[in-house]
Amino acid sequence: MEAQLAILVFSFGLLLILGVPVAIAIGGSALLTLLSVGQVPANYLIAQRMSTGIASFPLLAIPFFILAGILMGEGGMARRLIELASALVGKYRGGLAYVNTLTCLMFGAISGSATAAVSSVGGIMIPEMIRKNYNREYSVALTTAAATTGLVIPPSNIMIVFAVVAGNVSVAAMFLAGVLPGLTIGLAIALTCTVLNRYAAPEGEASATQRNTSWADIRQATLGALPSLGLVILVLAGILGGAFSATEAAAIAVLYAFVLAVLIYREVKWTELPSILLRTGITTSIIFMLIGTSQAMSWVLAYENIPQSISQALLGLSENRVVILLMMNLLLLCVGTFMDMTPAVLIFTPIFLPVATGLGMDPVHFGIMLIANLCIGLCTPPVGTCLFVGCSVGQTSIARVTRPMIPFFFAMLLAVMLITYCPPLSLWLPRLLGL
Repeated sequence: MEAQLAILVFSFGLLLILGVPVAIAIGGSALLTLLSVGQVPANYLIAQRMSTGIASFPLLAIPFFILAGILMGEGGMARRLIELASALVGKYRGGLAYVNTLTCLMFGAISGSATAAVSSVGGIMIPEMIRKNYNREYSVALTTAAATTGLVIPPSNIMIVFAVVAGNVSVAAMFLAGVLPGLTIGLAIALTCTVLNRYAAPEGEASATQRNTSWADIRQATLGALPSLGLVILVLAGILGGAFSATEAAAIAVLYAFVLAVLIYREVKWTELPSILLRTGITTSIIFMLIGTSQAMSWVLAYENIPQSISQALLGLSENRVVILLMMNLLLLCVGTFMDMTPAVLIFTPIFLPVATGLGMDPVHFGIMLIANLCIGLCTPPVGTCLFVGCSVGQTSIARVTRPMIPFFFAMLLAVMLITYCPPLSLWLPRLLGL
């Protein structure tokens, strides 16, 4: 087993260093490991596991949610959510920072994409914050950190991926479990803004609209943003009410987003739909290729009893649950720094889930902890996708944004520790509704 593990790790690392796409690196290392075993039809098994790995009904929700997210992102939802957030929190000193945080939280939940939140919200908020004399790098760091909350708050594609890989885990339970942890991370970022606003907020900057907000303003902004927020309400209410499954909810979300973006707001033209469908297809193919090859690697890991061996090794290091969970968090933080979120979930769920369940941890709680950890990696170099997008939108460099990002990094880290060691934060809502 030690030899196969060494081959798997070495070949996977070497392929990544050579610049091979992650999905090919995963499948190639799994194939090489099986070939080293001998007397195993490696080519047949890898192809079979890849095909059966994506032959899952819940995975059909992913292309639908991707399409719905793109439609919402292109359909003017960000501007309407900014108006709502501005009406709610824009009147305070440093209000633009709060508006940015709240908008990213809402838009991320609607689109299910952190990068979409950075590009859509950041495209409006970062120039506005700079115009109001906020530091450019601070504005980019705040937007990048706040955008990741949308991956924890439902609906979220990465939660569907985890539920499929983990096995007997309900997508509805994952969706519901992410609500309070996502709000916790958003609150931690907002509190960090409160501290930093003393230094970052320009004197006299009190409102995104430069006026006192009345109840009439709040009511008008709420009515304007309510159709956009209705997507989240529709999906969650439908799933939890038993009206439709997560996959059916995704299809309904596409119809809802299409009607809103194309027919009502009319900010997405009919001529733009082919390119949107093409983007959806490309993104879906990448994710499904990752899922297929990762399922093949998971089979190889199980065949060699590698997850069980790692679980026994970790549990043998300490009997203290707090220490083991801390070690898992540190490992996941390192993984998130060097690997994108989807392959990280696909590869490390089969490895760490037996350890978590061995500690008596609920799989749903573990899934939220895993996703929250990996969200931090989206904000850190060298593979931080959201950081790259934020720097591109804000027209600055990663080196300049790294220092302003540090306070938000620690705020998110503290939120993850709270999620890890406070199970009711993730499990209270699912258990309340019997999921």
